[in-house]
Formats: sequence, structure tokens, C-alpha cells
Amino acid sequence: VLYKESVGTGTPTPVTPEMERVKRNQEICSSVLYKENIGKATPTPVTPEMERVKRNQEIISSVLYKENVGKVTPTPITPEMERVKRNQEIISSVLYKENVGQATPTPVTPEMERVKRNQEQISSVAYREGLGKATPSPVTPEMERVKRNQEQISSVLYKEHMAKGTPTPLTPEMERAKRNQENISSVLYSDSFRKQVQGKAAYVLDTPEMRRVRETQKHISTVKYHEDFEKSKGSFTPVVTDPITERVKKNMQDFSDISYRGIQRKVVEMERKRVDQDQENLTG
Repeated sequence: VLYKESVGTGTPTPVTPEMERVKRNQEICSSVLYKENIGKATPTPVTPEMERVKRNQEIISSVLYKENVGKVTPTPITPEMERVKRNQEIISSVLYKENVGQATPTPVTPEMERVKRNQEQISSVAYREGLGKATPSPVTPEMERVKRNQEQISSVLYKEHMAKGTPTPLTPEMERAKRNQENISSVLYSDSFRKQVQGKAAYVLDTPEMRRVRETQKHISTVKYHEDFEKSKGSFTPVVTDPITERVKKNMQDFSDISYRGIQRKVVEMERKRVDQDQENLTG
């Protein structure tokens, strides 16, 4: 406070690309000097417990920070600010990856997925409890038009700053590596599924509401079936008559005639008489 009372009014200067470049160089130099004094360390894997503690610390820090913040004037996010933010994220990602050592990957098991979903639901509930009442405002055509214009302007400005890239062909080796990774992921997932889920039944309570819905679905299905039956009653489905069908039909008719008229019995008697006559001719 005493320091700020002694400061007079100044003239704000815009942040030029040159100033951004100098600032990034200073940060890189500071980072390099800082890293030279750091010894060798042993990397530790980030466990779910560490992630949970980290999220809790961020929530607590955010709450304490917001309590001390006064009223400020919001400034719109311009395309230039978006571009600078993306550049900073890319630079941070590159510098971070340079310092990462070798680690052992751990598969994402169904249990970890369940814990993650529970944490997201708890965070969502805790966030909504702190929200007050708000007045919804309709999305007018003017707001839609302004939104589309902003998207087009951002897209145009973003494409102006893009340099030319060199496309890389998708070689068979890259395809093979991709398939191997998919197979490995599938094997790890299947192993976790068999160990934790397979063979265990999911129990669902048979509540009166579920029984009522099931009965209603049965009634609806029965009504729909009878309705379709009444519509199709008295109609027939034409079938194409081909030579094979005619032959099968004729054979079935012959079999029916033989069974009905006793022709088979007569054939047997005639055959027996013929055999007896042949024997008489042989003995005579």
C-alpha cells in the first residue's frame, strides 16, 4: 500500500511481439540457470491419491483466492490473447516434456474409472451448492450473429499466423505400430475386465415402479401385435413358383396319395406274388 501511494500515474504500453519474445527468452534463461543447480532425482509416479490431494489443494486455493479478490473490470478475450495463450501452453508443454524421465505406465482399470467418475460427480455437486440463483437470458438472433462473426474473425486471424507445414505420409510401419498399440490396450483392458467384472452379476432392485413399467411395456407390445395381426388378416404373401418348388410339391403329393390309397400295400403284394411265381417256374 505505501509503495503504491508513492507511484504516480503512468502511460500503459501495448505488449508487442518483440516484448513477448524477450520475455520468453528471459524465462528460458532463468529456467536453464535454475536447472543447472538441480541434482539428479528419482521420478515418482502420479498415483490417484496424489491426484485427489492436488485437486483438493487447487479447490482450497481457489476459494481462498476468490475471498480476497475485489471488484474488477472484465476485459474481453481477443484473438491476440488467445494466440498468446496457445503459444505459452505449447512452450510450457515442450519445456515440461524435456524434464520428464522414464516412468512405468499403469493401465486404467475399471476401478480407477469408477473412482474418477465419483470424484467428478462429487466435484459437480460441491460446485453447484456454492452457486446462487441466476436469471437465464434467451439467445437472441443478434447474439448468434455476433458469435458467428467472432468465430470467423478468430479463424481468419489464426490462419494468418499459421506457417506452412510438411505433411508426413502414413507408412506401413506407422500402421503396424498403431495396430500393436490397439492390441496391447485391448489385452490390458480384457485382463482387467476378467479379473474385476467378469462372472459378477449386476443386481437391480425390482421396485414397484419397475414392475409397473414392465407390465405397461407388455401391454403395449400385445396391443401392437394384435393391431398388426388385424391389419394382415385376410391377406396372403405371394410366393414365386419355380421348377424346384413344383417338383417338391409333386413328390409330396405322390407320397400323400400312396399313404392315403394304400398303393404301397398293393405293390408289396404284387412283388410277393412275382417272387412266388419265379420260384414255381424254377422248381417246375
